Amino acid sequence: MTRPPPSARTSTLRFRTPLVVGLVAVLAAIVVALSHPLLKPSSDSTATPGQDSSPFLPAPSLSDRPPSHAPHRESRGALDESDGVVPDGVTVVDDEVPAVANLDAELLDALRRAAQNAADDGVTFTVNSGWRSAAYQKELLRKAVAQHGSEAEAARWVATATTSPHVAGDAVDIGPDRATDWLSEHGSAYGLCRIYRNEPWHFELRTDAADRGCPRRYADPTQDPRMRQ
Repeated sequence: MTRPPPSARTSTLRFRTPLVVGLVAVLAAIVVALSHPLLKPSSDSTATPGQDSSPFLPAPSLSDRPPSHAPHRESRGALDESDGVVPDGVTVVDDEVPAVANLDAELLDALRRAAQNAADDGVTFTVNSGWRSAAYQKELLRKAVAQHGSEAEAARWVATATTSPHVAGDAVDIGPDRATDWLSEHGSAYGLCRIYRNEPWHFELRTDAADRGCPRRYADPTQDPRMRQ
């Protein structure tokens, strides 16, 4: 076998040397990358907000999950449905809800008759507030004073526990707007009347309204003689 001349062997070695060096450099880079702590999988890592969570990560414990929202609950946690706090979506036929069940029987009957006829027009009555306990009324007044800055201003929106028709079961706050608009137009036929100009949602029973119409509205509760007792 004829050996290549020395010049050919030198050229071959020159070609192989950078190839081997390049391969060694690539392998070294791979080893360094795999050993980097940021790239190593960790069983203690958890997904941060905005990351896609792996399907193999364990589900968060109950203590890690955000608390469920309880609609209309008082922040103190001392008041509940038994005080007249109303859950979402309550209607005038929900007898199991104290805010509805504890309303004056004649008022409730009028509301249900009106609601049945309003349904024919595609309108549903929602009870936003009805009967309230004295404790609930006091809490609402406390919050109104904090919100409006004075007892005098708060009195335009929230009565005291001793004067409020809600505590007596004689008033109901109805929603949504379509329902209050319907009642404002047709409510007198059932004896249901708006009492205050600043509260289009607040209705009370006036049994003679079907014949005489609803009485003139007060500007707000401070103009109502019942609130001065």
